[in-house]
Amino acid sequence: MGKVLIIGAGGVGTVVVHKVAQNHAVFTEIMLASRTKSKCDVIAADVKQRYGVNVATAQVDADNVAELIALFNDYKPELVINVALPYQDLTIMDACLATGVNYLDTANYEPKDEAHFEYSWQWAYQQRFKDAGLTAILGCGFDPGVTSVFTAYAAKHHFDEIQYLDIVDCNAGDHHKAFATNFNPEINIREVTQKGKYWENGQWVETEPHEIHKPLNYPEIGPKESYVIYHEELESLVKNFPTLKRARFWMTFGQEYLTHLRVIQNIGMARIDEVEYNGVKIVPIQFLKAVLPNPGDLGENYTGWTSIGCRISGIKDGKQKSYYIYNNCSHEAAFKETGTQGVSYTTGVPATIGALMFMTGQWRQPGVFNVEEFNPDPFLEQLGKQGLPWVELTDIDLEL
Repeated sequence: MGKVLIIGAGGVGTVVVHKVAQNHAVFTEIMLASRTKSKCDVIAADVKQRYGVNVATAQVDADNVAELIALFNDYKPELVINVALPYQDLTIMDACLATGVNYLDTANYEPKDEAHFEYSWQWAYQQRFKDAGLTAILGCGFDPGVTSVFTAYAAKHHFDEIQYLDIVDCNAGDHHKAFATNFNPEINIREVTQKGKYWENGQWVETEPHEIHKPLNYPEIGPKESYVIYHEELESLVKNFPTLKRARFWMTFGQEYLTHLRVIQNIGMARIDEVEYNGVKIVPIQFLKAVLPNPGDLGENYTGWTSIGCRISGIKDGKQKSYYIYNNCSHEAAFKETGTQGVSYTTGVPATIGALMFMTGQWRQPGVFNVEEFNPDPFLEQLGKQGLPWVELTDIDLEL
């Protein structure tokens, strides 16, 4: 049905290749490309052994538009699934426009030299993609991604007016390491050490890092201390659902993790600017990434669950209503299926479903769109089928 090119051979890329291969009736030709071709070859060999599906591989520097254009022109994909680094979103989008290829990613652009992320850079591509007749689907992981689709589904089916949204993200798993991040350490540490921010009464409210926190109960897991941080989907959700009076994002962190994080910051290892060491310029956080455990290697010994969902309240038929929609994912089950841990799995599966939505014509429209702007129903029909079943609870205590 369609030809797809996946860029990025980390944990999320691994999951995407597995899930795309499982849906080979839709994705009739598959290529995986990254800076290191040997990593792609290992994933392709595993997929061939498991499913009997051939995956072509290629080397490409996703920072280099000319290299991307040459690869796109050579392979001629219908869709690029970008699961590389957020720094590379714009170069890949530029290459898509130059070659007439559609685009999908899981995380919004952020510049390398500033710990800051927002959608403005990618939203600025709206007219160019529209004029080219190409679709760009932004933020199609779990959060952002599924949480945005959950919100759209709630607005469509459960509320006349959604007023309060709290996205809650719990990783109750144990990777049995002293300290490790669940996705790219450089991106992860930059994200969780920023100041917090949430939307209330038509404006952004900024907080100190981890200033607001409280224990929340997660289904089948129990109470976990949860912290308000800023997360990118809030920016698009408050824009696309203007009835929201407040929107927040909560994430769980263990005390040991936070202690390590404070030490990393206090000794300067979270710095993103260059320092000189023995006559060589290095970026401390990039050096730290090199010595920390590889997130893609955590899966084998990972136990426990993730639990991510949306707690929403608002008005239905003139009455106040509360609603909680969520998914719980087993790290062990994710590893058994794809050789990755649950955080990679919960990001890679939705990216594949977004690509399915595009390939089957259900999410195909010229321009640049966040996932909540599309019909949520066919996406959620696939979510359980592809390995992430979801649960709905109504008229409960949301704790928030």
